[in-house]
Amino acid sequence: MRFDDELDSFCQHMSRVQGLSANTVKAYRIDVDEFLHLMELRGFTDLDAVTIETLRSWMAHEMRNHSRSTMARKTVAIRQFFAFLEDRQLLDHNPAAILATPRIPEHLPQVLSHEQAGELMKRAQDDTEQMQNVDGGECNPDVQQAQEPRIKRTVRQQAVEVRNRAMLELLYATGMRVAELTGLDLGDLTMSERTVRVMGKGSKERVVPFGLPACKAIEVWLSQGRPVLADHNNAAGSASSESALFLGLQGRRIGQRQVRQVVHELAQEADLPSISPHALRHSAATHLLDGGADLREVQEMLGHSSLRTTQRYTHVSIEQLRQRYDLAFPRA
Repeated sequence: MRFDDELDSFCQHMSRVQGLSANTVKAYRIDVDEFLHLMELRGFTDLDAVTIETLRSWMAHEMRNHSRSTMARKTVAIRQFFAFLEDRQLLDHNPAAILATPRIPEHLPQVLSHEQAGELMKRAQDDTEQMQNVDGGECNPDVQQAQEPRIKRTVRQQAVEVRNRAMLELLYATGMRVAELTGLDLGDLTMSERTVRVMGKGSKERVVPFGLPACKAIEVWLSQGRPVLADHNNAAGSASSESALFLGLQGRRIGQRQVRQVVHELAQEADLPSISPHALRHSAATHLLDGGADLREVQEMLGHSSLRTTQRYTHVSIEQLRQRYDLAFPRA
């Protein structure tokens, strides 16, 4: 493509200078690449020829196929791209300087009630206990030999159930993002202090505490579950993820999609609304504020760069209070 050099320089700047996460750089690269491809199709050979009218025409074209939130991200990407080119004196002027970001309607995040969160954690705990009951008890050696393949599968399944409980407890206890959870290593845990070191967006590190339920679930995973999946990895002769805290069935570092599937299935089993791991993050923040936590403390725990992002959870708390009020005083 004609503008590949400019795009590559911009992505390197975002990654090395601005310190943006790999996911953010990837998203911005796709957005700018699509824009530049469209400009090329329209006959532009020089980005100095792009005007604010050109950019508004591009926005009108894209708005037909994308939501406002997606367009807001695309607009920010284009604005930063042209600002980068101007700063490097690769452009005589910046046509995107006055390009407005589409307004995004305010939506309250999906949050579980305290009771629903308790039901979800109980569901994960019940699964673990059921699997332990299946494996418990003495077994006749002859019967054990005949049932060996089934027992092996059961042991691996128990390891998965133990892992799922530990992941759910940690997500809810810390409010961390799913990408942060899957990126955790064994060395990030300090069990004696019940804290975990989290690498957030933009490679910003923070230390987050977690409670006793999460601590106990993690201890069981580390002692009973993780060795089973790690041994399967070694037996299969595949590359081992020795440092990863949470492993998948093949013994490799668990992926984000797998975690989302686990949360979705457990919520379904607990007869709760379909939720994502991010709903646990929202729930943790809201419940902390309900319990009297300081807004700044919640901001630090969640790794928000702006207090404004954390403030929306106060609106959720007010909305929940209004719903409880309406239930208690139906004639109000």
